[in-house]
Amino acid sequence: MQEPSKLRSLASHLRPHKTVPITPWRAKHRWDLSIPRVLLLSLGLAMFGFGDALVFQSNLGNAPWTVFAQGLSLKTGLSLGWTTFYTGFVILLIWIPLRERPGFGTISNIVIISSCIQTGVEIFPLQSTFLGGIASALLGIALVGVGSALYITCGLGSGPRDGLMTGVHNRTGVRVGRVRICIEVTVLIIGALLGGRIGLGTALFAVLIGQTVAISFGVVARLTSK
Repeated sequence: MQEPSKLRSLASHLRPHKTVPITPWRAKHRWDLSIPRVLLLSLGLAMFGFGDALVFQSNLGNAPWTVFAQGLSLKTGLSLGWTTFYTGFVILLIWIPLRERPGFGTISNIVIISSCIQTGVEIFPLQSTFLGGIASALLGIALVGVGSALYITCGLGSGPRDGLMTGVHNRTGVRVGRVRICIEVTVLIIGALLGGRIGLGTALFAVLIGQTVAISFGVVARLTSK
């Protein structure tokens, strides 16, 4: 009789959250810095970068923006980390006509995620089996989800790609979801044409990442509500 109760308790703890939770560490503005907040932001961004690297090393296909970065890497000879870094700053230039404002978290997003993706690709083994690839991809998606929840709840400014999404939404009135889909599909197609790898890992990321972030938000909300 205890097993069903434990399962219900676990399901309750992993219940997705519909909104971004208000946490004790949330900043009052984009440059409201404190040591604990910056450390938590950095932890979240590092988890995101290492998670993305695990998906890459799954050898089953990459997340859409990493498909794009890999395609650029193949064409330019730059490392995956550097193409991710330069892509982030080019996107920031697009923010200017969209009237989006960067924050400390925006700049940190570019620097930390790019460096952790490159570090992760260098230290995580490239998977050579299907089961190993699935495990690497799923672990990577989980890390990206948890990392996203941590850095977003810091409130220090959105990442370049998220800001591009909200900026286009605010300027055009097109729904956020539709804007995000259009952006992701566009970079995925361009990345694939440049030689970036798509596959089962790409599909798993697309299907699972939204729910993973929502579950992570739910865990954070419940842990900080006590």
